[in-house]
Amino acid sequence: MMVEKKAEDPVVVTNRKAFHDYFIEETFEAGISLRGTEVKSLREGRINLKESFAMVEKEEVFLYNCHISPYSHGNIFNHDPTRKRKLLLRKGEIQRLLGKTQQKGLTIIPLKIYFKRGWAKVELALAKGKKLYDKRDTDAKRSAQREIEKAVRGKRKEG
Repeated sequence: MMVEKKAEDPVVVTNRKAFHDYFIEETFEAGISLRGTEVKSLREGRINLKESFAMVEKEEVFLYNCHISPYSHGNIFNHDPTRKRKLLLRKGEIQRLLGKTQQKGLTIIPLKIYFKRGWAKVELALAKGKKLYDKRDTDAKRSAQREIEKAVRGKRKEG
């Protein structure tokens, strides 16, 4: 009897707005401390990362404003949707994040939440906020790249 390997669970949610609003300097993987019904809601994909961020407090890292909707089949055991959640990182990583965030303009934001070997993980990024003209520049480059790809596809079909 052959046992098939289960593929990695896909990414639950991605913070696409983060790439628009921030320059991503560095990324980290962290575990996230969740309650039972939060994990079930996460598996249903009922999560929102917009406006969420992480902060270092007393040598611990917490995720704020991450909205995990209450579990649809939960009862009195449901959780507060926007409670702060502890992130699980090594002490050295926490010290490094603390040092970097004390620099001017750097913040910690979540990029995506996914499951890895059954455990919920968060990909954190050290990011620097973009100014309005940076966002316009990024949009212009993206649209120019799209036009180039469109022209290349057109040439392939003709030839």
